[in-house]
Amino acid sequence: MIRKFALFLFMAFSALILDLNGQLIELSGAIAGPDLVFNEENGLVAVEAEHFYKQAKSEIRQWFITSKGRVPDIKPDPDEEHVAGASGNAYIEILPDTRRTPSDKLIKLEDPTLNEETARLVNFTDIPGEIALLHYKVNINHPGRYYVWVRAHSAGPEDNSLHVGFNEIWPANGQRMQWCDGKNQWRWESKQRTEKEHCGVPKEIYLDIDK
Repeated sequence: MIRKFALFLFMAFSALILDLNGQLIELSGAIAGPDLVFNEENGLVAVEAEHFYKQAKSEIRQWFITSKGRVPDIKPDPDEEHVAGASGNAYIEILPDTRRTPSDKLIKLEDPTLNEETARLVNFTDIPGEIALLHYKVNINHPGRYYVWVRAHSAGPEDNSLHVGFNEIWPANGQRMQWCDGKNQWRWESKQRTEKEHCGVPKEIYLDIDK
């Protein structure tokens, strides 16, 4: 029998690309050290999204921290900051945001025609682990199935998905986490987008951890 637990992540997301200067490096750098470990107790573990200890594969997309009085100056960023209501008055998002609606051009990482210039405009991938990875250390004391819930602020119909995995493993049920309802507000969700249900199927985002 698989024991069932829950993992919670607090975050926000927008969309894409980067061009670093001093301020952006500071706002995209880790504020947590590698010794910070989120510990599971009684089948629950909660992670503050901005407390990642490492960011990787950020050549195309990158996460930035927004907090009170500290907002990354990256354009385009069509939506306002969302500190009000954010856990700990801080959150992370990917900037600049180049695809908020279906009318914005979709540029896939998987497109074989991409060259060095157009690759920097990629704003979509269906392959987990390829773009903008955040790393957290989580200690699991009770092996089993962990359902992943994320509190996010989705600002548009295309600012609405992410992947989760562990130990460089990207299981099928950690892919295409999706938000449709509750736009422009902080909202807990745990649904997986499928071909039949684009707004996501409940109880299908989980990680099976056997040790």
